[in-house]
Amino acid sequence: MKRIFTILALVGAVAVGAPAWADETPAGTSATTTAVATTPAPSAAAAVADTASAVTAEQAAPALNKADNAWIMVCAALVILMSLPGLALFYGGLVRTKNMLSVLMQVFVTFSLISVLWVVYGYSLAFTEGGSFFGVLDKVFLKGVTADSLGATFSKGVFISELTFVIFQGAFAAITCCLIVGAFAERAKFAAILVFMVIWFTLSYAPMAHMVWYWAGPDAYVDAAAAEAAGATAGFLFQKGALDFAGGTVVHINAAVAGLVGAMMIGKRIGYGRESMAPHSLTFTMIGASLLWVGWFGFNAGSALEASGGSALAMVNTWLATACATMAWMIAEWMLKGKPSMLGAASGAVAGLVAITPAAGFVGVMGAIVIGLLAGVVCLWGVNGLKHMLGADDSLDVFGVHGVGGILGAILTGVFASPSLGGAGVYDYVANAVGEYDMTAQVISQLWGVGTVIVWSGVVSVVAFKAVDVLIGLRVPEDEEREGLDITSHGESAYHY
Repeated sequence: MKRIFTILALVGAVAVGAPAWADETPAGTSATTTAVATTPAPSAAAAVADTASAVTAEQAAPALNKADNAWIMVCAALVILMSLPGLALFYGGLVRTKNMLSVLMQVFVTFSLISVLWVVYGYSLAFTEGGSFFGVLDKVFLKGVTADSLGATFSKGVFISELTFVIFQGAFAAITCCLIVGAFAERAKFAAILVFMVIWFTLSYAPMAHMVWYWAGPDAYVDAAAAEAAGATAGFLFQKGALDFAGGTVVHINAAVAGLVGAMMIGKRIGYGRESMAPHSLTFTMIGASLLWVGWFGFNAGSALEASGGSALAMVNTWLATACATMAWMIAEWMLKGKPSMLGAASGAVAGLVAITPAAGFVGVMGAIVIGLLAGVVCLWGVNGLKHMLGADDSLDVFGVHGVGGILGAILTGVFASPSLGGAGVYDYVANAVGEYDMTAQVISQLWGVGTVIVWSGVVSVVAFKAVDVLIGLRVPEDEEREGLDITSHGESAYHY
């Protein structure tokens, strides 16, 4: 009897646990059974099909790539390191003792000022769809940008957080403005520098970033018609086909032209050409250059926007071109002056970093070597021969290094991006493959970029400096300049001994 009860209990348990879709009770049975059977589950085949559709829909929906996002967050921090303390120490070591703190202050506060302006309206002007030269103000104060907002990369279906892109690009904007202060160090009014930065950032940096880097993203390029429509919304120089991987035009030439204009309009330092104005601490300059080199891996490799092979290529090229430029500058200076100098080696490193910036992800290692070697020699001429030809007191050789190196690198990008020379070529997002490469046409596109930024930044800088000069004056009084800006502008001193 016990066995019978046990068997009946097992049968009842199986019946209770059976799935609804397994109930094949025929029509005409009890009302209760019919009611249960009125909403049967789908067949097994249909269930599998629905599951597959759900998976496909989930795959198609844009989603954050956590690895890429983490990498770009690290790169953003590295770019910030380039300014604070990298550039500040590099520049600070190059000025005289009495002006050390003033340069640190100018870099530190300029970085802070531009960071705020970037969030308030700069990001919106640079990276929203508008005209060919400016975006619109739809994202002022990062309106609509949330923790869930996604930003495109250079691969279809791959996204990072838009907030990560905001801070990464904001660090670019900040260091670009910081670069300018080196051209007129030791003689400009602190207030004048800040007012100039607001004007120049708004009218030169933001539109130049839009012209070169704004586009609809790879996912918009589904076919030829869509590609044409998406291309029409891109920035002016993007439409011209200009390649700038990490800022040869947007950052370096842009800042260098502004610095050169400032040096000319503010005038030469008192005693320039007659008194010694040697760097007061090449130790700080070497430390600053080293921090720039490390931070530049974030600057260039991060501009791939992914933790990819392209990012690795940019990192290797940045490492290699910088080393080549260091050696080229040092050897050339050794031959010309009889001794190799620490200042020359550090300057050569920065020249290599600048020149490889527009090319980093587009050229192969052979291109990086050639660009680095040429940058070392050409920028050495830039801070000596060209500087004397221009007759400007560019205090820390902003144009000689960043302007000359940026122009060289931008043009050579068009040459060495060719797949026949080991470059990556230009990717066709409609064909999903590297397209045919026309070196002549690409070099012309690069010249469009170089010419546009020189004219644009030059005009904006002249207007901005003139406006500031009329409003508050550009230069400190002679007695303050002789005493040094540390005490007269800030009431502090970098050293107490």
